[in-house]
Amino acid sequence: MNETPLEAREDGFLHRRIDAGEVMLHVAEARPRGELARAPLVVLLHGFPEMWWSWRYQLRALADAGFWAVAPDLRGYNESEKPDGVDAYRVETLANDVHGLVRALGRERAFVVGHDWGGIVAWQVAQQHGDMVERLAILNVPHPLQFMRGLRHPGQLLRSAYVFLFQLPVLPERSIAANDFRLIRRIFAKDGIPAADVDRYVDALRAPGALTAALNYYRSAIRRVAARSVPLPVRIDCPVLVLWGDEDRYLRKEMAPPPPRFVPNARVVHVPGASHWVQLDATDEVNGQLIGFFQEKR
Repeated sequence: MNETPLEAREDGFLHRRIDAGEVMLHVAEARPRGELARAPLVVLLHGFPEMWWSWRYQLRALADAGFWAVAPDLRGYNESEKPDGVDAYRVETLANDVHGLVRALGRERAFVVGHDWGGIVAWQVAQQHGDMVERLAILNVPHPLQFMRGLRHPGQLLRSAYVFLFQLPVLPERSIAANDFRLIRRIFAKDGIPAADVDRYVDALRAPGALTAALNYYRSAIRRVAARSVPLPVRIDCPVLVLWGDEDRYLRKEMAPPPPRFVPNARVVHVPGASHWVQLDATDEVNGQLIGFFQEKR
């Protein structure tokens, strides 16, 4: 697998494909002024059904603050490689992709940010590759243990019902793609996300294999829960910031605080009025919180 050279695109970011070990990942970058070698690395991990574009406001703000900001398309999404099969999307494998990406960028450590499924991957990165994570920021996704506990609440179980529907073969792909991805467009429209933004996500999901790959994240996770083979929680000692849009229609805000036993150095910041897509709804708040958190002295 060969990496591709940097490409400056009309969106204002630098793009390339990087060998992360098992897969080639497409990444978008925003670089600070000055010597890149001195700039701390920030890796931003997107959720479902998005791609790197969901971090565009954070990429620019972080670069302006002196960080080297990198947002990959996670494996299976958009321009990244799309391995076949549910087992290719185990959370440990996804975490290894991030570890491989950081190493391929020539760094030993990085700040890691994750939203939605990217947040699940980020939690696993911190558990599996703790020596690599300088600080961890999580947006609108609970700690895995907290999520499992949350599913005992009938209200959360109802909100998460779609996850179980995704376990069916073929039918979820057909339903989601029907009528020009009307279901995806409605999901975002309910939270006020502009149609032009959604068009980019839909175009990314049209890539051959992309929609099935995205659904395989859920399929892998639920199959492992059923088989009782989920990764055991590991203590995360680095500083952790949880940002939570309180108008999330999919996850109850009561699940925001991570369990102190496993995440002893965490703080939670609630963002009133922001939806699940908090980095888009409350751009200035999220950018300020991330930059301030990463600039703190331990």
